[in-house]
Amino acid sequence: KIGHYGSLTGKDAAFGVATRKGVLLAVEEINAKGGILGRKVDYVVEDIQSKQGESATAVKKLISRDKVVAVIGANASANSLEAGPICQNARIPMMAISSTNERVTAIGDYIFRICFIDPFQGAVLAKFAHGSLKARRVALLTAINSPYSVGLSAVLRERFTALGGEIVAEQKYAEGDKDFRAQLTAVRTARPDVIAATGFYSEAALICIQARSLGLNIPIIGGDGWEAPQLTELGGKAVDGTYYCTYFSADNHAPEVRSFVQRYQKRWNNEKPEGVSALGYDAMYVIAAAMERAGTTDNPKFRDALAATKNFEGVTGKTTIDQKRNSQKAAVMLAVKNGKSEFFESVVP
Repeated sequence: KIGHYGSLTGKDAAFGVATRKGVLLAVEEINAKGGILGRKVDYVVEDIQSKQGESATAVKKLISRDKVVAVIGANASANSLEAGPICQNARIPMMAISSTNERVTAIGDYIFRICFIDPFQGAVLAKFAHGSLKARRVALLTAINSPYSVGLSAVLRERFTALGGEIVAEQKYAEGDKDFRAQLTAVRTARPDVIAATGFYSEAALICIQARSLGLNIPIIGGDGWEAPQLTELGGKAVDGTYYCTYFSADNHAPEVRSFVQRYQKRWNNEKPEGVSALGYDAMYVIAAAMERAGTTDNPKFRDALAATKNFEGVTGKTTIDQKRNSQKAAVMLAVKNGKSEFFESVVP
């Protein structure tokens, strides 16, 4: 049994649903080939409904009731920070999907992640703004109650100024806010070249709409928290001319990516995979490969094999788990044009 907790309903459902589709495709492929160590994977999913407090409850159920041998999840760093200590205390390996806050794997030696971390992503955004966009003046918009957004803004600020740029405005908001006009009016006064909004897609889309209505027709950039179909569904034409950092592009012409995209679209009614779908898919295969190498699903042998993952060839590139149990891999910048996200460039800071 392998458990997965994620937001399948509520405001963050786009992430949880897309991740589940990637994991489930991997599970079905693995089972079709005979499973792991000759046993079929029983995939158990718990919906945390995009609510604080639900992650801990879900993981307790997966471990005590379902007796899972590994846990996949979550997307938001806040959820992984909540559930991680439970997995660590139970000595059940947890593989976070898109939780980029540094503190996640610092919880303990049973906590891993398949994505890159905020310092890496923040450095990518700083380099992209300064180099590719030729920006010298950046305004920061931070979701103050999101560990993800706070961490990303901190690194972006540090790295952009180190490159010789200037942070000309810093404005804060809370997740769930709908009106950003006061913050954006202050940003407009500071005359930035680029706005960096480091929160999630639901607020980012509204920020773009309100920024454009105030005459801020400059590039707006964000992290992987922007990646969801809802960004363009909610933001419409206002999100054209924006860029965001992620792990994967379905437009990448690498043979392994094209093959994955074809299989994913065949399974999910021609739907394009998101970055988190690809991460979920890779996470399941990394876990399966570690169990095969360990020759057991028991810990600590399985945990040790997971920690020893090197150059695992996945659809999000080569994954190596480092000493802090973070994944080392390159980032992709996507540009939004005519309501669609397109591959722009690969960035290694």
